[in-house]
Amino acid sequence: MPRALQLDKWYFFGIIKAMEDSPSQRRTETRHAAAVGLDTKPPEEVLALLAAGQAEAARSVESAIGDLARGAAAAAETIEAGGRLIYAAAGSSGLMALADALELPGTYGIRREQIVVLLAGGADALVNMTGGPEDDGGAAQKAIESLRLDNRDCVIGITASGQTPYPVEALRAAKASGSRTIGFANNAGTLILEVADIGICLPTPAEVIAGSTRMGAGTAQKIALNMLSTMMAIHLGHVHDGFMVNVVADNIKLRQRAQGIVAAIAGTDDAKASAALAISNGAVKPAVLLAAGVNDLGAAEALLLTHKGRLRPALAELRA
Repeated sequence: MPRALQLDKWYFFGIIKAMEDSPSQRRTETRHAAAVGLDTKPPEEVLALLAAGQAEAARSVESAIGDLARGAAAAAETIEAGGRLIYAAAGSSGLMALADALELPGTYGIRREQIVVLLAGGADALVNMTGGPEDDGGAAQKAIESLRLDNRDCVIGITASGQTPYPVEALRAAKASGSRTIGFANNAGTLILEVADIGICLPTPAEVIAGSTRMGAGTAQKIALNMLSTMMAIHLGHVHDGFMVNVVADNIKLRQRAQGIVAAIAGTDDAKASAALAISNGAVKPAVLLAAGVNDLGAAEALLLTHKGRLRPALAELRA
């Protein structure tokens, strides 16, 4: 049998064997059967096995689409109401949260003060990540209480095991404040999924390196968080025909991108798009309206305000 086919056979045997041998809630800790003798295999075979694990982890996100849709709607309501989106996580899950959160202002123009990241161990965890802080639920509770949350806010807790005290206690404290809560886990039936208003399970298979959730579980978390925040931005009207229309154009690449976006949506040339962006100080939505025929910046901004910042109905009114 060709090596690729043999590998697939052993990979999926490993998933099934791990599910049979251990309760589903411990799936992230079980040993993958195909990993026996892993350190004796040729590098190409090991890497192919790791790649197959990542691909299967990515597919696990599909089963969570319904819950991700609910989470995205809640997050959009939070941002639109002027509330804050707070990520709370530890270890590798914290890095996935940070990657998603830090990109939201630049990609979708979300105000920076509306995005908060709470990492177990604080900023020190970014240069010296240790395991102890993830068990400090009290620190998470204090961090949440210091933010003085209310019902406009939303806290997202992320943990592969589903049991990590830091994100679990962050959600408990958030619920006590009346905030919305969303919980991510890679194991079904776990504590964070019970605590959260919206529980999102990403049922990744056994890791090729047992317990190394920076691999498959982390991949699924990154995909799911990116999906949730992208859908949130779509709800908020920050995406139009696949374009980022609330992008902050603060470098050469993004200024060129903004020009192309304005030209494409308004149906005009680059020169007119560039002129409109100059008038709008780089803001894409009003620039589109200016390029499409609105008389001045004030009128463009007023039209957007009428439609809660959503470009499509503003354009429809203009063209009507």
